[in-house]
Amino acid sequence: MQLRPEQLSAHLDKPLQSLYVLHGDDPLLTIETGDALRAAARKQGFDERSVLVVTPSFRWEELFHAAGNLSLFGGRTLVDLRIPTGKPGREGGDALQRYAKAPPADTLTLITLPEMDWRAKKAGWFAALVAVGVSIECNAPPLAQLPQWLNRRLARQQQSASTEALEFIALHVEGNLLAAHQEIQKLGLLYPAGELTLQQVSAAVLNVARYDIDDLKNALTARDTARCARTLEGLKAEEAAPPLVLWVLANEARQRMHRAALLHAAKIDRIIKGVASGDLWDEFLQLSLRLTKA
Repeated sequence: MQLRPEQLSAHLDKPLQSLYVLHGDDPLLTIETGDALRAAARKQGFDERSVLVVTPSFRWEELFHAAGNLSLFGGRTLVDLRIPTGKPGREGGDALQRYAKAPPADTLTLITLPEMDWRAKKAGWFAALVAVGVSIECNAPPLAQLPQWLNRRLARQQQSASTEALEFIALHVEGNLLAAHQEIQKLGLLYPAGELTLQQVSAAVLNVARYDIDDLKNALTARDTARCARTLEGLKAEEAAPPLVLWVLANEARQRMHRAALLHAAKIDRIIKGVASGDLWDEFLQLSLRLTKA
């Protein structure tokens, strides 16, 4: 079974499954989902909890020992296994497959992983776990879905906002859900319940967006000029490596066989190498405008 984080609340009203696998790229959603599962487990009688963190020296028999360790008071056990690297190794992979074949009775197992790419998801151990358990992928929503996510968060504190206000917040917290959560909480402290105006939101929300190279690729592909400009601003503020930014822009120009843009990229390359003069980030912006309007 696969669940999205927003589907978890209804799921937790029912008897819990024996195995849950959390994975994804967003720390806030991963923490919140794990906390909700642990709280529900306590309510359903899983009084004992064993936390295991996989390190290079971790011994996998500890997993089976924790699962088979019966409570002296007759309660049930939550085995909280965390694999920070997402790579259990050959021995760990074999152990997890054995574990998935026969999940121990009276035990709830929660396995927390980082973001898993498509190769990792095809690994035998991961496939074995999600085949018998509940998989919850804790990825941050894309920009187009972020206003709806923000609206649900505001509703928790009896607040709402117009479409314009939600889009304003989304643009300022893109790629940083933890900061988004903090901004929503701040709005709850500053203003009473009810609908927030764009003026109230713009006065309170800080620009805490984070950008990476993939954001620039996506903006170029979508030919979204405004997003390209915002992303380049963010990359500049985060001191992104100029050769990497140029690689993304030049690659887009090559794919489109855009000769004038390729000549522009060559000029920027000379600026990076110090053999030509010019404002590097302004040149990046001009090249992105050329590509998005082409």
